[in-house]
Amino acid sequence: MSELVRVVLAEDEAIIRLDLKETLQDEGYEVVGDTGRGDVALDLVAQFNPDVVILDIKMPGLDGIEVARQISASHDTAVVILTAFSQKDLIDRAVAAGALAYLVKPFQRSDLIPAVEVARARHQEMRALTDQAHTLAERLEARKVLDRAKGRLMDENGLSEAEAFGFIQKEAMSGRRSMLEVANEILAQTSLSATS
Repeated sequence: MSELVRVVLAEDEAIIRLDLKETLQDEGYEVVGDTGRGDVALDLVAQFNPDVVILDIKMPGLDGIEVARQISASHDTAVVILTAFSQKDLIDRAVAAGALAYLVKPFQRSDLIPAVEVARARHQEMRALTDQAHTLAERLEARKVLDRAKGRLMDENGLSEAEAFGFIQKEAMSGRRSMLEVANEILAQTSLSATS
């Protein structure tokens, strides 16, 4: 990595937090702040403006989902959720709150970096999509439209998330339109062939 990726870490179990911090540092990330409390995590994000925030769901102060929601509404950063629970509704709530990747505990050290990098890649995709948006609110709304369009392509054409994003990107470039325009067009159509 040419520039260190800055991370804020919020995990209430000290041993897990230490393990996460060591793993990230061993892999070349810079942990700029860590805490066991959700409310403190918000303060650390405001203070350090990190590239990535890793949040446990169950924490004192504020839970990770609420922290993710507040971060997504006010900061331009990638969010990874840690959870001991893999229930779909909990993961759906985390995604709705702005999480871009998640890890189920107990996880292997080898799972951490891919989750962080998936979150960063998705965050960069969203940023590329929303570069024309002037406010954070516009950016968040554009991100929701893109997610819905990707979902439609995935459901109707059996595409992976990456293939759906690639299709939208290619259509935007070939038609010299924004990805948001293409995403809105996909949602306006009853069906679209992504294989053509």
